[in-house]
Amino acid sequence: MPDYIDLSPKQMWREIRPSAGDRADFDIKLSGTMLSQMHLIRAFEEKVLELAGLGLVHGPAHSAIGQEGGAVGSATSLRPSDQVNGSHRAHHQFLAKALGYVSQEGIDPKAAFGGDIRTLAKRTLAEILGLSQGFCRGRGGSMHLRWAESGNLGTNAIVGGGVPMAAGAAWAHKRAGTGDVVYTYFGDGATNIGSVLETMNLAAAWKLPICFFIENNRYAVSTRVDEVTAEPRLSSRGLAFGIPAFKVDGMDSVAVHLASEEANGIMRAGNGPTIIEADVYRYFHQNGPMTGSAFGYRSKEEEAEWRTRDPLDALARNLLERQVLGEDAVRLLRDRCVNLMDDVATELVETHDGKQRIIPSLWPEESFRDFGLRGDLSEFNGARFEELENFSGAITEDARFIDAVASVMGRRMKTDERVVVLGEDVHRLKGGTNGATKGLSAEFPDRVLGTPISENAFTGLAGGMASDGRVLPVIEFMYPDFMWVAADQVFNQIGKARHMFGGDSDMPVVLRTKVAIGTGYGSQHSMDPAGIFATAPGWRIVAPSTPFDYVGLMNSALLCRDPVLVLEHVELYASKGPAPADDLDYFIPLGKAKVVRQGTKVTVVTYLAMVAKALAAVEALGIDAEVIDLRTLDRAGFDWETVESSIRKTGNVVIVEQGTSGTSYGGWLADEMQRRCFDWLDQPVARVHGSEASPSISKVLEAAAAARQQDIEAGLRAVMANQGMPVSG
Repeated sequence: MPDYIDLSPKQMWREIRPSAGDRADFDIKLSGTMLSQMHLIRAFEEKVLELAGLGLVHGPAHSAIGQEGGAVGSATSLRPSDQVNGSHRAHHQFLAKALGYVSQEGIDPKAAFGGDIRTLAKRTLAEILGLSQGFCRGRGGSMHLRWAESGNLGTNAIVGGGVPMAAGAAWAHKRAGTGDVVYTYFGDGATNIGSVLETMNLAAAWKLPICFFIENNRYAVSTRVDEVTAEPRLSSRGLAFGIPAFKVDGMDSVAVHLASEEANGIMRAGNGPTIIEADVYRYFHQNGPMTGSAFGYRSKEEEAEWRTRDPLDALARNLLERQVLGEDAVRLLRDRCVNLMDDVATELVETHDGKQRIIPSLWPEESFRDFGLRGDLSEFNGARFEELENFSGAITEDARFIDAVASVMGRRMKTDERVVVLGEDVHRLKGGTNGATKGLSAEFPDRVLGTPISENAFTGLAGGMASDGRVLPVIEFMYPDFMWVAADQVFNQIGKARHMFGGDSDMPVVLRTKVAIGTGYGSQHSMDPAGIFATAPGWRIVAPSTPFDYVGLMNSALLCRDPVLVLEHVELYASKGPAPADDLDYFIPLGKAKVVRQGTKVTVVTYLAMVAKALAAVEALGIDAEVIDLRTLDRAGFDWETVESSIRKTGNVVIVEQGTSGTSYGGWLADEMQRRCFDWLDQPVARVHGSEASPSISKVLEAAAAARQQDIEAGLRAVMANQGMPVSG
């Protein structure tokens, strides 16, 4: 018979229930503020549902009626400089944090509301209606509310999607040493999603000041929490990660506030993250003005029972019992909130032909559609641009490409303390798996962050760092295929953030990764991601093929206020070429291709390792070809001027890329080129690319799956033959 030893978790897990003494001693002024906030939020949400019922809310209206206690109880424990974010149901959290910001001395439940509160209500309602007066100019609507000045980082339509971003803000706070904290709010459904669990682990490992606030309202749309998890007490998640956790009655705003104060004490002392689980109940369906019972997934009796626990009534009773407020004062508070929302709505909605409609002049102009998808690159004003041919500094002729990668990053980290490098093994192995971060961890140990194998978490964390504005994160994906693991953070969060939140929010993230075709790592480590990123909004893409270009383009990527993918290639790492001997401070413009060989008969357009292969193919065949190294690959930065000038001269073009046809970069480019350059082309745009199948482990099959020099030669022969100029070489 073996011995059994019971193990204890590293951290506590407690339920907090206020005593009668706690309630009697609870601050009267704070109680009045909390009651005022909850009534304002309730009246706001009722107005949203009223307008939704009239068909005036385009898209969902996820109301939080019934859940005000959790938002207000926690937000009133925060400083103005603390930050929050939330999920799709977050009007109450957004408003609670914003109300605390505009009324830092509190809100008297007996007094008229100030102009700042009215403006806040109007701008928030305008955003939910999709109007230009909203915080995000109508772009965000109900699910994407951001007001950075108030500490609202931005709410999120992807369940759990904003949690890693909040951790990035928490990292910035920790580094700044301000004692500020971040609350990330999400529901019961998000506790089972990978991004949340990954972030809990990362936050605990790095002791980040972030509170994972779980609003357990028991239903993910119509699915009960006990149907999808064996442990419906969701704060138990903290035990697995060594995070102290609290469970409270979320309908009791006093209990939530006390739990939040406990959590804040832990976080502000530098002891890492916390979890608060608040049991709450949404009085309406997932979306819109009908109840859940109308859809058959819960009973009217259940809804009625939870109505008796209304958080507004619970706090009002406490104040009535303490003779702080009378029933008339509570009723008048309710009336003022309703009247405020009625007045605000009249400034956004009008009656026309007997029906309610949005006032037409308040809609955004259609010309605003693409504004802010990327920045205007004004940050490059005054930058020193260089090309190898006119560079006046000392040159090392046979510099290794990989040394240029590490050298320029070291230089930027030395001159700009905001630069932080993070990724798997970047702090070990003499510079990661390829030496790209060589020497950096020794010189900057607190800014070279070896991460867990959690691409979703650390990518989103980098996005949160960048959005904060005090950090310039450089992510390394060991292989580009790992972007699929982090796809939500890469594309839904980082790529869309600037546009989604109104067009003014910078997102200076640099993502480095390497194309590893030819290394024998098989189909899940060998993709070329250029084609995927080129079709994704928001991203810029650079692909340097020489050490000199790498230095200039990496500097530009770090200066840019947009997210930039820096593509590298394993074949290039060991290659040698000219690089600056000591001047690592120049830039190469984003959006500027380079003609690396002049010619008059055919234009070859390519990038990365295929530049050298294309040049070799042209020389081998003796063709009078012009070869263009694109260097910048995103749609916004594509150098049409250089490419079109060449096509006008040659009348023929071949797009050369190494990777597979399915995720091909050349697919969209050939289509665009065919339409833009139709009148100058003597034949259709030709393409050289890999097979449909991903590269295999087999050396022979891997070689066959990728485009090689012989494939480029075959493509060039075909183009020249179509022009009646067969090639014999």
